[in-house]
Amino acid sequence: MGGDFNNDKNMKKKPDYRVYIDEAGDEGFKFLPNESGSSRWFVLSATIVRVHNDHLLVQAAKETRRLLQKPEKHPLHFRHLKHEQRIPFSRVISTLPVRTVNILIHKPTIPDPEHFQRKPYELYRYCCRLLMERVSWLCRDGRTPEQDSYTAELVFSNRSAMSYEDLTGYLEKLMAVGGNGYNGIQIDWGAIDLGMVRAVNHDQMAGLQIADAVASGAFYAVHRSIYGETEERYLNLMRRTLYRHRGRVNGYGMKFWCADEEEMKRVLAACANQDPR
Repeated sequence: MGGDFNNDKNMKKKPDYRVYIDEAGDEGFKFLPNESGSSRWFVLSATIVRVHNDHLLVQAAKETRRLLQKPEKHPLHFRHLKHEQRIPFSRVISTLPVRTVNILIHKPTIPDPEHFQRKPYELYRYCCRLLMERVSWLCRDGRTPEQDSYTAELVFSNRSAMSYEDLTGYLEKLMAVGGNGYNGIQIDWGAIDLGMVRAVNHDQMAGLQIADAVASGAFYAVHRSIYGETEERYLNLMRRTLYRHRGRVNGYGMKFWCADEEEMKRVLAACANQDPR
């Protein structure tokens, strides 16, 4: 089940990047009136950092706890913070040498929702595929002439009920059927080493607490409250970290599966280089 399931033998090779992965929203499809029931959106996010900069995430978490007057070692959970606390936390993240990728799925407009209800975590796995594609492109594109490789270690925020051995098996199947870009699978396997996949509890790593804030910030930009309101300011404050390819964020740092074009345009406007309200 969950936990750090890889042994030291699998982790001998030193990665170039560390990728922290967390989600926001749920995978259910029971939608009730007034935004109750299952969340309309599911978001899976990655925060990517070069390994030699990983210590800066630890410092950022310490700085955030100091700003928010939280005890030392207090785990930061974005959804448990007040709005006025989330703002400075988002500002701290905006200064970090990281890049972020968000997969945003609008579940009510999925054409075949039954496909994702047949097996537990099927939607999570599909989101993981989309996330791995963009993470691998980012690692490849960020490779410097001095780098011999551009591999990433994947650190998932532990979901106690989900098997990460099964998730790794799913990624292995993707590599087998799409290793050369076939079947629409666009993962650059030069970046993804399946011997460097692990799950760690949220409170054990600063990078996972940063990733939680990134995922939650994107989620609040699309999730409507019972009053029909969204909050784009967190995403706007963290916009500098979004992965852009040739200046384009749509399809890269922000990947939507949503049939509502106007909704997508509204959220993408929060990613533009403009001052937050």
